[in-house]
Amino acid sequence: MGASQARPEKNQYQDLAQKTGFSQEQIKNLHKRFRQLSGNEETISRGNLDSVAALANNPIKKQIIEAFFDKRNQRQDEVGSSEEIGFEEFLMVMSHFRPPTLKTSEEEREAMRKEKLRFLFNMHDTDSDGTITLAEYRKVVEELLSKSGSMGQEAARAIADAAMLEVASTNVPHMAPDDFYEGITFEHFEQILKGLEMESRMHIRFLDVDTTTMRCGKATS
Repeated sequence: MGASQARPEKNQYQDLAQKTGFSQEQIKNLHKRFRQLSGNEETISRGNLDSVAALANNPIKKQIIEAFFDKRNQRQDEVGSSEEIGFEEFLMVMSHFRPPTLKTSEEEREAMRKEKLRFLFNMHDTDSDGTITLAEYRKVVEELLSKSGSMGQEAARAIADAAMLEVASTNVPHMAPDDFYEGITFEHFEQILKGLEMESRMHIRFLDVDTTTMRCGKATS
C-alpha cells in the first residue's frame, strides 16, 4: 500500500511542495487527477493506469506504467516495485516531469535534467541492476519500432543490436572483437544523451495532465 493518504489536508501541500518543487496549486491539480484515476480510493494500482485512454496507443505504455511503481522513481532510496501507490508516491514520480521556471537557476536546471535522465534510465534498466543490457535495450527499441508499424520485429532487433554495438565502441573504444559488452551504465547513458535537450521532451500530455502547467484535462480513464 502507498504510504500517503489520497486526500491530503491543505496544510500538507506545503510539505509536498518542498519535497517535489511543485507549487501548491499544481499539487492541488495533480491531486484532483489522482482521485479521478483511483476512483477516490487512497491508492492506485497498475489496473487504474492501464485503462487510461491517453496511454492506449503508446508503444512503451507498459514501461510508463511500471515507472510509477518503481521505488527508485519515488525518491525512497530503495529498489523494487510497489503493488499500489498513494498520492505522495504518485507526486514524486510526476515531479520528474516538472518544468523549470524563470526563477530556476542553472544549478537547479542541471539537477532537474539529471533527474529526468535517471528516470529514463530506470525505465530501460528493468532489473534494477544499474546497467542497461542489450536484451533490455533491444526490448524497448523493438517495441518502439515494431509497434509503430514502420518495420517488423527482426528489423527492429537488428537496429537495436547495431545501436548497442555503436554505444559499446564509443564507451569502450579499445574493446577487442571478442570482448563482451556488459551494457550501458548511467554514466554512459548521460554521455550518450549529453547534447539532447530534455526539457521539451519530457513536457508532454501525460495521463491527461499537461506537464507544462500540471493542469488536468478531461477525465478519460
